[in-house]
Amino acid sequence: MEGAATEGGRGPSIWDTYSHTPGRTLNGDTGDVADDHYHRWAEDVQHIADLGLDAYRFSISWPRVQPGGSGEFNAEGIAFYSRLVDALLEVGVKPVVTLYHWDLPQELEDEGGWTNRATAFAFAEYARRMARELGERVDVWTTLNEPWCSAYLGYGSGVHAPGRTDGEAALAAVHHLNLAHGLACRAIRDELGESTRLSVTLNLHVIRPEDRGSDSDVDAVRRIDALANRAFLGPMLDGAYPEDLLADTAAVTDWAFVEDGDLEITRQPLDVLGINYYSTTKVRHFAGDGERAQNDGHGASAASPWVGADDVEFVTQPGPYTAMGWNIEPAGMTELLTSVAASYPDQPLMVTENGAAFHDEVSPDGRVHDPLRVGYLHGHIDAVGAAIDAGADVRGYFAWSLLDNFEWGYGYDRRFGIIRVDYETQERTWKDSARWYRRLVSSNVLPAVDDVDDVEDGDHGAAGSAEQGADDGTPAERL
Repeated sequence: MEGAATEGGRGPSIWDTYSHTPGRTLNGDTGDVADDHYHRWAEDVQHIADLGLDAYRFSISWPRVQPGGSGEFNAEGIAFYSRLVDALLEVGVKPVVTLYHWDLPQELEDEGGWTNRATAFAFAEYARRMARELGERVDVWTTLNEPWCSAYLGYGSGVHAPGRTDGEAALAAVHHLNLAHGLACRAIRDELGESTRLSVTLNLHVIRPEDRGSDSDVDAVRRIDALANRAFLGPMLDGAYPEDLLADTAAVTDWAFVEDGDLEITRQPLDVLGINYYSTTKVRHFAGDGERAQNDGHGASAASPWVGADDVEFVTQPGPYTAMGWNIEPAGMTELLTSVAASYPDQPLMVTENGAAFHDEVSPDGRVHDPLRVGYLHGHIDAVGAAIDAGADVRGYFAWSLLDNFEWGYGYDRRFGIIRVDYETQERTWKDSARWYRRLVSSNVLPAVDDVDDVEDGDHGAAGSAEQGADDGTPAERL
């Protein structure tokens, strides 16, 4: 979002390096300007207020506040986030801060990145400083966003920065990210006290066998579940890595990078567990005949992010699909939330990302009519309500995303925002999905898919959370 890649004392991140490397991103797009949020933050906060949101989740760029990832902090970068937090509070919006959304300072990658144990300790000091600077103004502190992507896509398949393709490095990154999370939780609580609300956001996978009657397909689910889900849930919530994960990957690494006492650090009390959900995954056992199907939705690469699972293939699922090629299945949201709640009944949950990319266009009337996105949001928010009805302790929901933005390896081709950004002029235009979402948060009732108001952009909606009620107008009391 921010752009201003070389302004205000910001240093380079691994995504600056990666996106400026020819062939890495679609169309050679970079995040140099993106949404220019660094300069347009006041306008964007006004959009947040006009939508009537009661919370806004955003990320701090580590290289903006501490260029190089160690040593001196950058007062100008810290001041940017301090102003943003104050502006949100002034309009009654709770700041939910994510400390790491994949933009590791390049200097730390030069020293090994997340394969280097020292990076976890550097992250903890960065977290401590940001807690000191922003303090109790932050409603929830989230340590990491989707460490699965950072580890497996960054170091395994190479489709994300830093673009390495080394299975052992990917598993080392898994552990050091888990360690960084635990160390950061301790650092933030040391700075702000035990009552500080802490979180982490995981993109947990909903994995199904192609043939439920096949033992080998069911075992393929187990293997992928270990890599995708339990590699993080285990250390963070149970204080242990799953034994089957260690056995499955024994040919790749002996896990010697896990030191005594680490798993006491990784397991920290969480006030809320953030869950990101977009689509489901289907797998089967690969017998070795022909080319292995790799339809996992995580980008094409000769290397696989699924370390130690070469005998598992990912099969194409029936549509409909988003522009990302991801299948649309709201029932997967309910399944995920209820399964996590069953495994960890005392752990509050929050949907920290859910949304869809479509190829939006501006209509002759100047509006962006995006009924597919409205339908996606409607179905998935309803699915959250179903999970709550089934007993899952879900505390809230964040739509992804406020604005169209730089979508990593896909550059600017994929648009997730409920507000459209013209990347040439930086003009913001509310899509129908923004109008629909405003109606949802102002009424606490789940509107019908075609219930899109005609109020012009910028008119103030009533403050409210993304709470859900029935389609018949029953007030919501669940989120």
